Amino acid sequence: MTITIMNRLIGAVVLGLAVAGVNIAADASVRPLAEQMSGTPSLAPLLNQITSSVVTITITGRSGSEKTSSLDGGHHPRRPGNTRDPAAGRQIKAAGSGVVIDAQQGLIFTNNHVISNAEEITVGFADGRKLLATRVGSDPGTDVAVIKVQAQNLIPLTMGDSDEVEVGDFVLAIGNPYQIGQTVTSGIISGLHRTNLGIGEYEDFIQTDAAIYPGNSGGALVNLRGELIGINTAFIGATNSNPGMGFAIPINTVRFIADRLLKYGEVRRGRLGITFNEPTPALIRSLKLSASMTSPVIVKVDKGSPAEGAGLRVGDIVSEFARISVRDTSDLHNRMRLLSVGDVADLTVLRSGKPTVIRVTIADQEKNIRSK
Repeated sequence: MTITIMNRLIGAVVLGLAVAGVNIAADASVRPLAEQMSGTPSLAPLLNQITSSVVTITITGRSGSEKTSSLDGGHHPRRPGNTRDPAAGRQIKAAGSGVVIDAQQGLIFTNNHVISNAEEITVGFADGRKLLATRVGSDPGTDVAVIKVQAQNLIPLTMGDSDEVEVGDFVLAIGNPYQIGQTVTSGIISGLHRTNLGIGEYEDFIQTDAAIYPGNSGGALVNLRGELIGINTAFIGATNSNPGMGFAIPINTVRFIADRLLKYGEVRRGRLGITFNEPTPALIRSLKLSASMTSPVIVKVDKGSPAEGAGLRVGDIVSEFARISVRDTSDLHNRMRLLSVGDVADLTVLRSGKPTVIRVTIADQEKNIRSK
């Protein structure tokens, strides 16, 4: 197993502990993170506890008919390692990564694009085992997939809370790039809620400068407590001398989608029935809103839709979704993409300057379409 860790992270961790007045040699709570038997600052003790939870996924199958686009001059941002754009129907073999999250059931998180064309899925473990896996379910919209193996003595990775991460947090990315062996890179959280990248339907990514390469897809993004905070999914802007920017799906989103995949084998998406845009300067002036207002304005309510039935109107400004403030149109779009049939959504809208809570029960997309 090859492990590569950037020296600047180790130095920064030790410096941060020193600035905070922590005595590394004396404080047992930080010893597993920052101290080896030799006394040299290292993250090796932490990695020894978590790298066995990250697996290699190898697939064989037939290529799909879709053509991939490129955002970085040659490497598709979402592509398993060692693949190109083969002709449709051609035999392919590719590799990615995955994370064990349930030892008893043998459940593994990965990306949909890693296994989407798989006829056979093989999972390789740190102890040398190679086992066939079955597909539990996958969701192209969020690029989340769950697979399953029958095995004993698996080590699951503890899941963290991606809503608590902050820009500047130190992170490690673990995966199997280029099929050279398990590799660890390091960096910080560079940005949150990244959207409009042209990568997929649902975009609300954690951005990191920890290098993510082809084959890292489906691997783990962890914090320095060893908690899984994201599933690595894409990189853009890579060159021969620059690894570019890496992106991970927040683990809270992954868990939400995985729950539905485990229950139904798919995400049964529903439709709210509204069209919305950013507020225009004219609307801001007429409604006497703050000039910094970015909350979406409903410009269309579909006839016969759940939105119409619940009482949403053209001109309503969506300020909260599920009691959480809505940042902008991308934010609302992403939250709506997670809605399933039967979900109940509370929208707080500004109507005539007053907040009103509208509760909507999401219906089946086909029923909505037929009712128009």
